[in-house]
Amino acid sequence: MSVIHQHVLWTFFASLFGFVLLYTLRRTNNSNANKRKTKKMTFPQECAKESFPDGECRPVNGSGTDVIIVGAGVAGTALAYTLAKDGRRVHVIERDLTEPDRIVGELLQPGGYLKLIELGLEDCLEEIDAQRVLGYALFKDGKNARLSYPFEKFNSDAAGRSFHNGRFIRRMREKAATLSNVQLEQGTVTSLLEENGVVRGVQYKSKDGQQQKAYAPLTVVCDGCFSNLRRTLCNPKVDVPSCFVGLVLENCQLPFANHGHVILADPSPILFYPISSTEVRCLVDVPGQKLPSVATGEMASYLKTVVAPQIPSELHDAFISAVYKGNIRTMPNRSMPADPHPTPGALLIGDAFNMRHPLTGGGMIVALSDIVVLRDLLKPLRNLNDAGSLSKYLESFYTLRKPVASTINTLAGALYKVFSVSPDPARKEMRQACFDYLSLGGIFSTGPVALLSGLNPCLLSLFLHFFAVAIYGVGRLLLPYPSPRRMWIDSLLLHGAPGIIFPIIKAEGVRQTFLLATVPAYYRARAPPIKCDIYKDITNIE
Repeated sequence: MSVIHQHVLWTFFASLFGFVLLYTLRRTNNSNANKRKTKKMTFPQECAKESFPDGECRPVNGSGTDVIIVGAGVAGTALAYTLAKDGRRVHVIERDLTEPDRIVGELLQPGGYLKLIELGLEDCLEEIDAQRVLGYALFKDGKNARLSYPFEKFNSDAAGRSFHNGRFIRRMREKAATLSNVQLEQGTVTSLLEENGVVRGVQYKSKDGQQQKAYAPLTVVCDGCFSNLRRTLCNPKVDVPSCFVGLVLENCQLPFANHGHVILADPSPILFYPISSTEVRCLVDVPGQKLPSVATGEMASYLKTVVAPQIPSELHDAFISAVYKGNIRTMPNRSMPADPHPTPGALLIGDAFNMRHPLTGGGMIVALSDIVVLRDLLKPLRNLNDAGSLSKYLESFYTLRKPVASTINTLAGALYKVFSVSPDPARKEMRQACFDYLSLGGIFSTGPVALLSGLNPCLLSLFLHFFAVAIYGVGRLLLPYPSPRRMWIDSLLLHGAPGIIFPIIKAEGVRQTFLLATVPAYYRARAPPIKCDIYKDITNIE
């Protein structure tokens, strides 16, 4: 009997020990699980613990953010308005919310204006005295050629627009701020917040100097050409081929009303275009990065003695008057091909990501086109919190933007090289051939101008016209009869033409530019292809 009692007693103690051991192990496992959850939490503690139908993690107070946008220039503000219209909660952080005062970003080509309409922002050009731009006028050695935009397939209102950049940005910010799900804040973003290779948000200094952090599933960096954040998201190879010297001419009439004017001057082009009903912007391109000093008067002397004699007589007096007023502004012209490092949780856009010489006014075309591509990619997505999947999906953005961006970038780089004076005799002939080719009118002008305006951003069409100019230059030298010297220049011209355009294409990416269908990201979110009017270009030559 005592043996049975002893057996029962040992069974009781064994059961009690097993229960205590099981309880202890369970508490340890729960504690470790909680630690792991805490470690993986990517948002602050104010993030709601309750579940939502779409699986998103939102603050309890309902002030969660879907997208953080760094920068409230043209690209940042347009993107904020566009995403907010689609229901996204957007937090825009801009270093300075006062009205900007710049000498570039003042001419919106027709292709960019059509994108502005597509985004619903065309009314931002109202009440700022914006001027319609119908084409260009080209001047060289006392001759001129008028190049009108080809509006045959578009509404007559599809003209370009020129304006004060600051007024335009102010209007865009005001419109974006009317949406309740847009938070527009002044602050300086100092760094991106990363965790395990994923960007979770930004750290910034608020207007009152306080260090703050903001979190969102997606951060879009578009803080302009002076971006201090781009190095973590791309491989920046910035080139500064020249600088613009800016003046404002008052109460003068352009030789061709409502046209941009390009003077093929020595050593490089001079631009004129209206920015209000009483003001004309003049941009003098000065090659290199070293400029005559404005403070010592060297710049004023350079403008009066070197530049003024090359300006059309209708603008000469107004130009000299603007120089004497002394409000001379300068800005470096930057060029930077897009070379992104796809990073989960972050994206680059605008001049922070990709720049080209501003001679052709293509910057806003590319920025607004990129926003349309990004909007269409994000529209079907309800949940942005899966950083890995989102990053893989958004890699297609960098591919789908290529048809428009590569065309505009290549045209800007090639045209600047052709329009600038060079001691190379072949380059001189190419410059003259380009002016004469455009002066022929018809398809010889409408084709290139369709490219310049962004109405037909087709790289193959650009190639067609670029090498047509080179062949036209060869023909000019062979008529009325060839000579050994002319034939030698012809050979240099045929050899030098590819040397102008191919390095630009290489920087843009040969595969992404010409073999788009071989890039895997192209198929993740495929967009309609850009329609080229090459066949029309060829048939209209007849």
